[in-house]
Amino acid sequence: MEASGQAEREPVRVLFLCTHNAARSQMAEALLRWLAGDRVEVYSAGTEPSRVHPMAVQAMAELGIDISGAESKPLDRFLGQPFDWVITVCDQAAEACPVFPGAARRLHWSLPDPSAASGGEEERYRQFRTVRDRLLENLRQWLEAELAAG
Repeated sequence: MEASGQAEREPVRVLFLCTHNAARSQMAEALLRWLAGDRVEVYSAGTEPSRVHPMAVQAMAELGIDISGAESKPLDRFLGQPFDWVITVCDQAAEACPVFPGAARRLHWSLPDPSAASGGEEERYRQFRTVRDRLLENLRQWLEAELAAG
C-alpha cells in the first residue's frame, strides 16, 4: 500500500491478436509497452503463429525498440487468462478470435498485412513502416482514452 492508504492501480492487461504473430501484433505489443511502460501488461499471439518478420524487427529498430528476441506465440497459450482488452489487428484474427472469459472489452483495428506486400524490398519495407505508424497513432489515441477513463 502507498502512504495514502490506497493501493496502486493494477496494470491494464492487453492481448494483441493477429494471424501469424509475425508483424502487426508484435509491433503493437512492443509499441504499447514502449508508450505505457508499467501501466500495462501487454502480450501478443497468433491464430497460426509463424516467426517474427525481419522487416518488423527493422521497422521497430528505427524507433529504438528492439524486438529481435521476440517469439511468435500461439493463441492457445493465453486462453483462460483474464484480459482487460483483446485487440485484433487483422480481419482474419478477428473472425477466429475465441471468447475470452474475463476480457472486459474487445477492439478491432483492420490493418493490412505488411508481410503480404508485393513489390521490391523497398516497397515491401515501406508497408511495414506504414503499418507501424498507424499502430502508433491508434495506440496513442487508445492509451489517452483508456487512461482518461481509468
